[in-house]
Amino acid sequence: MQTANDFRRIALALRDTTEKAHHGHPDFRAEGRIFASLHHSMERGMVKLTPDQQREFMRAHPHAFTPEAGAWGRQGCTRVLLAHVDAETLGEALTIARRNIDRPAPRPRARRTRSAATATKRRV
Repeated sequence: MQTANDFRRIALALRDTTEKAHHGHPDFRAEGRIFASLHHSMERGMVKLTPDQQREFMRAHPHAFTPEAGAWGRQGCTRVLLAHVDAETLGEALTIARRNIDRPAPRPRARRTRSAATATKRRV
């Protein structure tokens, strides 16, 4: 079982990490970008993972990791239930989230709004 202070201590031990506030709760940043935060309740945290990394943590630790709600969760933002995670696993998740700042995931390409048939008709 980890606490908000454990989350904070581990996050701040990572290279070039600073603590700021975002919407009234603590967040942890590197290079000006948020990679983790603590929820208002201080019973949960959030780490920004890729969707593949999120799936792996949820598979390996189903009681400790869940997706955040909505689009944030689908993009890899992962809720950490502090009462259900050990220090090593929390450290691993925070380290990966911090590394993701150095290597941001490629953004998906925008979909074309016109179909190929429509595009052909306009050219003719």
